[in-house]
Amino acid sequence: MMTNNTMQAILIDRYGDANVLELRETDRPQPQENEVLVRIAYASMIPLDWKIRNGWLEQVFPITFPYTPGFYASGIVETVGSQVTDLQPGDRVFGDLRSSYAQYAIAETGALVKLPDSISLQDAAAIKAGADSAWKALFLEGNLQSGQTVLIHAAAGGVGQFAVQLAKWKGATVIGTASADNVDFVQSLGADQVIDYRSEDFAAIVHDVDLVVDTVGGDTEQRSWGVLKQGGMLVSLVGDPDAEQAAAHGVTAKFNTVFAAREHLLQIVNLIADGTLKVETGRVYPLSQAGAAQQFSEQRRGRGRILLNPEA
Repeated sequence: MMTNNTMQAILIDRYGDANVLELRETDRPQPQENEVLVRIAYASMIPLDWKIRNGWLEQVFPITFPYTPGFYASGIVETVGSQVTDLQPGDRVFGDLRSSYAQYAIAETGALVKLPDSISLQDAAAIKAGADSAWKALFLEGNLQSGQTVLIHAAAGGVGQFAVQLAKWKGATVIGTASADNVDFVQSLGADQVIDYRSEDFAAIVHDVDLVVDTVGGDTEQRSWGVLKQGGMLVSLVGDPDAEQAAAHGVTAKFNTVFAAREHLLQIVNLIADGTLKVETGRVYPLSQAGAAQQFSEQRRGRGRILLNPEA
């Protein structure tokens, strides 16, 4: 029987496939003096979650078991620490909420952004590791300018959907890759050209682009070098790009050289609030189905950001 000191959360006790994700009763975290306790409305499910679960990142991202996944979420402030003055119970927030595959999570106030009434908690859960990653790739690392051309891989995904819209907002020509069932969706976001990556070879179609935003890596990265113009840039969101290939093609390659700041998040919030940016949140799963959600994400065919709803 749950009490005010307990909650439901996803816990894993070992590395493995999606079956290691278990919904269990556990202690509810207590905020320190500069922290707030947030009742999670929607936890954002990102590929990093299942890469960690698989043990693929054990050397670079070690975890302690039992481990509750999750990095980002939206929700409602439940209680605040004694030194917190900028948030209060009942405030709607989103941001960095570690261990957010749960009913509650804690964060320092600086890691959270208060939401305007016009943005839903569901849409807000897609901003972190989605809109902010797109902003970073396009503008902070990619330095995209009006009149330039950008190729965005996985343009229907949690990052891609925002990258297409932000690039068009900036005045760029946008080419996106997507699966056949997402081509119309990416076109609806404003893309000037959409390539079905399964039936068409983007490397044979696209030429002389200024910027490639790669959210896929592997073979997709290797085939992207040749589409860039001399002096162009590839920004990877999945790993360090091949420096030798970059040098051989006379282009620049970047990975995690700079990150979106709070001021950029506030700009993104304003763009969503005024309707400039539209949000596609994709599938929403109950917390109890976190395993099925991760299995779907591992297929890499989703549209928008997959979310978990602890209240469903």
